[in-house]
Amino acid sequence: MGSRYCADGLLLLALFASPLIAQSNPGEPIRPEWCRELPRPQYKKFDRVDVASDWFEVYRITHGVFAIYEPHQFEEVISYLIIGNKRALLFDTGLGIGRISDVTAKLTKLPVIVVNSHTHPDHIGGNAEFSEIYDEDTPFTRLHEQGNWKEFARDAVRPERICGKLPAAFDTAAYHSRPFHVTHRLKDGEQIDLGDRELEVIFTAGHTPDALCLLDRANGMLFTGDTYYPGPIYLFMPETDWAAYSASVARLAALQSKLKLLLPAHNVPTADPEDLLRLKQAVGDLNAGRVKPAVRDRQREYNFNGFSLLLADQ
Repeated sequence: MGSRYCADGLLLLALFASPLIAQSNPGEPIRPEWCRELPRPQYKKFDRVDVASDWFEVYRITHGVFAIYEPHQFEEVISYLIIGNKRALLFDTGLGIGRISDVTAKLTKLPVIVVNSHTHPDHIGGNAEFSEIYDEDTPFTRLHEQGNWKEFARDAVRPERICGKLPAAFDTAAYHSRPFHVTHRLKDGEQIDLGDRELEVIFTAGHTPDALCLLDRANGMLFTGDTYYPGPIYLFMPETDWAAYSASVARLAALQSKLKLLLPAHNVPTADPEDLLRLKQAVGDLNAGRVKPAVRDRQREYNFNGFSLLLADQ
């Protein structure tokens, strides 16, 4: 989670704000210049779609795939609308600061299924706006279905975490993670049929117990959630399982030769599938003790080319 970006040796860190982490966590101070470094140049190569939103920006990644980006908050969350010819799937629903259902309604008239990459609150904020939600069946998932995480909500809209303005109709005092109802419990390997497009569910526990990715085999696309994105990958939370994460990375890396594009959940909408091989190597080097971390504020950061692994200091 968080506005996390590595480029040309520059590391951008921002405060992680999980409901399971105290607000006073000193591990990642927000650099004052994070907002000044936007917009990210990577977005210039994509067509921007006008959805008349004062919170979201929408970019067409390829046919039937739209990145719904929240550039005004330090998390820089990206949700994805994937459209078939019978129905559409929304992979994550963002922070819940803007109404993401208003955006999807402008992009498609088809019924929309929500699938969450995991249930950290920056990925489920708009779930309550939809009637059909698919998620895993874990205690972690069921806890987050209850909503309410007011501490996270209060922290997320502090002035230093906002770049620009909040939506005109947004009520800061009333903001919270809303409860939602899961209508279908996903299984590992399950196929979700959108008509002319099928998405395969791949459980990738590690970042959280309920982390998952979506694989579009026919089009060579992997939607990676928070299992991988360019930047510091947050693996220091109490709910993180490093052994499970290592296994999930190996599973995804085995797909690399079949992929054309990675679509991560923060910062930038696309990444090179070869990054999965680099990530697997990084995890292996860390497990073998071949790399040394920078230690700060009770966390260990292992830096690699284009990303880093941020673990709790032991």
